Amino acid sequence: MGLSIVVGLICGFAAVLLKNAVHTIQDYLQYSVTFKYHEVIYFVLPLMGILLTALIIRRFLKEKLGRGLAPIIENITRKGSRIEQHKTWSHLATSAVTAGFGGSAGLEAPIVVTGSAIGSNIGLLAHLNYRERTLLLGCGAAAGISAVFNCPIAGVIFAFEVLLEGFTVPAFIPLLLSSATAAVVSRFFYSDRLFYLITDDWAVSQLPFYTLLGFLCGFVSVYMTRTTLKIESRLGSWKSLYGKAIVGGLSLGALIFLLPPLYGEGYTAIQNLLNGDYSFLIKDSLLENWPLEWTLLAGFAAVIVIFKVVAASLTIASGGNGGIFAPSLFTGSMLGFSFSYSINQTGFILLPVSSFVATAMAGILSGVVHAPLTGIFLIAEITGGYNLFVPLMIVSASSFFLSRLMEPYSVYTNRLAKKGVIGDQKKDITVLRAMRLKSFVRKSSHTLKPDTSLGDLVVLLQKSQDDYYPVLNSKQQFVGMVQLDKNRELLFNTELYHETSVRDFMFEPPHKVALNDNIESVFKKLEDSEMECLPVMDQDAFWGFIFKSDLLAGYRHKLIRQSRELS
Repeated sequence: MGLSIVVGLICGFAAVLLKNAVHTIQDYLQYSVTFKYHEVIYFVLPLMGILLTALIIRRFLKEKLGRGLAPIIENITRKGSRIEQHKTWSHLATSAVTAGFGGSAGLEAPIVVTGSAIGSNIGLLAHLNYRERTLLLGCGAAAGISAVFNCPIAGVIFAFEVLLEGFTVPAFIPLLLSSATAAVVSRFFYSDRLFYLITDDWAVSQLPFYTLLGFLCGFVSVYMTRTTLKIESRLGSWKSLYGKAIVGGLSLGALIFLLPPLYGEGYTAIQNLLNGDYSFLIKDSLLENWPLEWTLLAGFAAVIVIFKVVAASLTIASGGNGGIFAPSLFTGSMLGFSFSYSINQTGFILLPVSSFVATAMAGILSGVVHAPLTGIFLIAEITGGYNLFVPLMIVSASSFFLSRLMEPYSVYTNRLAKKGVIGDQKKDITVLRAMRLKSFVRKSSHTLKPDTSLGDLVVLLQKSQDDYYPVLNSKQQFVGMVQLDKNRELLFNTELYHETSVRDFMFEPPHKVALNDNIESVFKKLEDSEMECLPVMDQDAFWGFIFKSDLLAGYRHKLIRQSRELS
């Protein structure tokens, strides 16, 4: 509990430092340097930010940064909640440059990674066990969200929903202390709420439209998740760091030039929507002098909904650093505005636009991150819209249901699921996927050749207790294996010692295990082959044998240990 307060203090100051750095860079570039070149500001600055971020990553981090929360989840699952020390500062520096120069991404994922790294490394310094270290990591994540948004409750819920699966109610106490401490630090420097929502209470007649909005949020969330993964995959395959940064930065600059609201995090745009000021949508764009017809405003907002995720993905995948949190809120605000504003023009019903803007923010966040409670409480806290709890619940639940139905994994966990790092929420699957194959492989102290005689094998048995032996040819390639238990009659027939060789009774197993296979696939191969063990290959080289009994014993041991640590 004491360390959780320390983590909250440090993370609170880290969040304040990050926000100050971004605002300072933005103000300097927009108002002190580029005011004479207003026409090209949107096109040039994001490219410069991405290039500077790529330079920092190459020169100081050796291209080992890791973006988003997926690496943190993998650290918890496979690396004992140990996070690299450089992540206590590297995400602050790189995201400040990216966002300060107008990159279309948020600061929330970087500050969560920073907070998690602070908690993890303090836990390592204090020699805490896995459970305590993981909890302290969660304290850092909760403190980061709390400090960035001034929302301590949402910070705690986010840590539970996204990072701390399996922890029980007592874990709330350190999380609350850390989150509250960070909120106090942040409130000392930033006393204002992030957004101000002016709204009346909801009406029963509006509920069908909130439900429809929720399902729209679900579809848009799936679109955002799939688009993000596709763009990151395409650009991630590029080997040239600076080439990728230039192409992505120029593409981002072109998008922002055409759609200026895509510049930066977009929180100013959200507040304008909540205030009822819609003219900013086309300000500085090619349509600025067009008449402010409702079709123009609603249509322009709908186009922004489509391209915000493209801009955010280009920012991150091309070499910048940021998160999907802020883009989700921004996209939700545009969707909520376009939806409610268009319906109001029909004259059928008058919907409160600001309320639909706020609830759609929660809906998109719930669908993209798969964290509906975080979406509900975050929007309620940062806007003060506590009287919207029922609409927030309807929109978030609908969006989450549809998004989860179409995309079982969130934008954070999708790649981890494909790698086999995580699975569904069943505890036994989670335990299996936390096991590492290398730690269970038995190295063979003796190998055989195809022409090894039966007599030589019997002599070898006097020095070995193994039942399985690999057979390697003259090029040290695996060609088969021998199981003594199936050939005991041969071993006692001395007449065959010189007439029979290993080639006569060796066999090729029906399956081979690759060294990078996950445990689930290894179990399946063992079951399909109905064998006790299988050879493990590192590409074409024989590595050792994997035994079913070893895996079962390891699974049982890990299950018992994790059950004790999480109780």
